[in-house]
Amino acid sequence: MAAMLAGGAWWWLGQPLVLPAGTTAEQPLAVEIPPGASARGVASALTNAGVQAPPLLLQAWFRLSGQSRAIKAGVYEIQPGATPRSLLGQLVRGEQALRSLTLLEGWNFRELMAAVRASPDLTQDLEGLDAAGIMAKIGYPGRHPEGRFFPDTYRMVRQAPASSVLKQAAQAMEQRLAQAWEQRDPSTLLRSPDEALILASIIEKETGAEADRALVGGVFNNRLRIGMRLQTDPTVIYGLGERFDGNLRKIDLQTDTPYNSYTRAGLPPTPISMPGWASLLAAVKPADTRALYFVARGDGSSQFSATLDEHNAAVRKFQLQK
Repeated sequence: MAAMLAGGAWWWLGQPLVLPAGTTAEQPLAVEIPPGASARGVASALTNAGVQAPPLLLQAWFRLSGQSRAIKAGVYEIQPGATPRSLLGQLVRGEQALRSLTLLEGWNFRELMAAVRASPDLTQDLEGLDAAGIMAKIGYPGRHPEGRFFPDTYRMVRQAPASSVLKQAAQAMEQRLAQAWEQRDPSTLLRSPDEALILASIIEKETGAEADRALVGGVFNNRLRIGMRLQTDPTVIYGLGERFDGNLRKIDLQTDTPYNSYTRAGLPPTPISMPGWASLLAAVKPADTRALYFVARGDGSSQFSATLDEHNAAVRKFQLQK
């Protein structure tokens, strides 16, 4: 009899668990194991979530395995075909349900937070906080949030706190900015990593063409060197904020704000977007060029010019089609 029971138990451990109807690889069964749960608590969490197995049998398996205390809390996804043996291994290894959130190059802080708050995979622990409150919560009190998060795809456990993802992205930007600053051209006019971040954020908004980034950095570097205003539309647009309706007008270029690079010399007070690695490098290692101007060709690339006459001719050719 004992041998039969042992054989039956061994057979059961290798059989797929019965899961609720509709459970698929694309829509696995989600189960939350609370912190400090006993073998009985884990078995109850599983059966309450829809695993169709006797709770006492699951509890006995967890205890007799000798690994019940090694089960880790978290949110797990049980795939069709999971057996009692494979399920215990998943819980002991802490293989929780993972999700991802992609932060795009060129996003501003408002767009970043919209993506974070729209994610169904995050626990929203930043509600009611303004920008200053958010930065304080993730460990950067007093820091302006714009441009401080590195654009990348971040993996996190399901229902991770939103603040944890932002903290990870902020730490990534801090590391990447330090790496770029170490590679800076000795002749750069930039005085600090923060200034490099500001310039990189402008480069990010000015071009999506990989080959043009360093040249755009070279143009801005040349302008800073001779005291010429940067005269870049993205800073003006950023200064308009939510008032920008997609149409940049002449009056906008003439109206002074801290971010209007047509009316003010030097860099704006803060970054205007999240720059990627290529833009960070373009800010600190600009191309050696005589160009002071550039204009979009209409295919994603830019035409660079050393003189105003050359630039005006390029504008007529690529913008005015003359």
